[in-house]
Amino acid sequence: MTTSLHGASSFQLSSDCVELAVTQSAGMLAPVTFTLHGESFSPYALAPWEPDEIDPGLPNLLKYLRGDFLCLPFGPQDEGEPHGETANAEWSLLSRTEDTLHLAMEPHDVGGRVEKLLRLRSGHAAIYCEHRISGIDGHFSYGHHPILDFSGLAEGQGRVTTSPFRFGSVNPGLFSDPANEEYQILVPGAEFSDLRAVPIAAESPTSPDKNEAAGTTDLTRYPSREGYEDLIMLVNDEATEAQPFAWTACVMDRFLWFSLKSPTDFPATLFWISNGGRRAAPWSGRHLARLGLEEVCSHFADNVTSSRENKLAAQGIPTTRSFSKDETVSLRIIQAAAAVPADFGAVASITPHGDQGVLITSYTGLSVEVMLDWQFVLSAALPIDR
Repeated sequence: MTTSLHGASSFQLSSDCVELAVTQSAGMLAPVTFTLHGESFSPYALAPWEPDEIDPGLPNLLKYLRGDFLCLPFGPQDEGEPHGETANAEWSLLSRTEDTLHLAMEPHDVGGRVEKLLRLRSGHAAIYCEHRISGIDGHFSYGHHPILDFSGLAEGQGRVTTSPFRFGSVNPGLFSDPANEEYQILVPGAEFSDLRAVPIAAESPTSPDKNEAAGTTDLTRYPSREGYEDLIMLVNDEATEAQPFAWTACVMDRFLWFSLKSPTDFPATLFWISNGGRRAAPWSGRHLARLGLEEVCSHFADNVTSSRENKLAAQGIPTTRSFSKDETVSLRIIQAAAAVPADFGAVASITPHGDQGVLITSYTGLSVEVMLDWQFVLSAALPIDR
């Protein structure tokens, strides 16, 4: 029924293009191997420790840390585990077919029921992920939390881009506190309009008052800025008929990882830039060249209490969603891969290419076509069992 992978009891699912595992505890997606033209690509990060190697008193989130997982609510909480029970507690297997893995839990912290459905399709190097949330009431933050591993790349070799955004900011206040052996380099609260020019401090700030920029840094190139831990948030442009989804993409040598989402369901993207900036256990400075590209409805990585304060209401940016006990909400995202030429460069656009494909174009003018049912993410317009 389950297999132990990197110290975690895991459910598995595979197709001709994808082999994936999901941990029974915390529901974390990894490892994942995409098969692309006969070559293997495994972009998701695994923690540099196994669960039984660290303090047993730490939350499951840290013990099993890897890949992608659902956070509901998002962020550290006033009470309970960080990122909610969905990222810490046990998931039960409801069914497994040739192409679908169906898990569920009834989290005590938010109530109700959460179902996780992972679908694969022949010929598609993609994971179609859906979470069905029912029986909960109130305003909650939430998000997907994929973590990618760039440690096999040279300094700045990876290229990271997103669809156009209307708001960009470094986390306000301290994200990494030196009192906890954590260090950051981006200027707290600094706003920006270009990922290639984000304000950087002369040295790691020790308080929110030290916010003078000493220049800028290019966040589209990674790994970079070793020894620091930073967080930024981008709020995506609204969908249009020509661009019905938002996207995030990483070119990693000859391979590309990307995700598609509805910006209505997931208004913002967080970059958790984790490159050895946390020195205390279990991190011990060894969580290197990892990058979380998190699709969220949240106020940065704040807890749900802070997100409920609607601090970005003046900019028209939602930081929670209203749930009703009588409603089932379907949150959908696609995480996929493709092979690209060695000189492909950074992704400039991902657009629909018919009903069953996307066209991915780089700033160098090169393009690749990828088989993909991009309409899957437009959950509001689709029957729930699509």
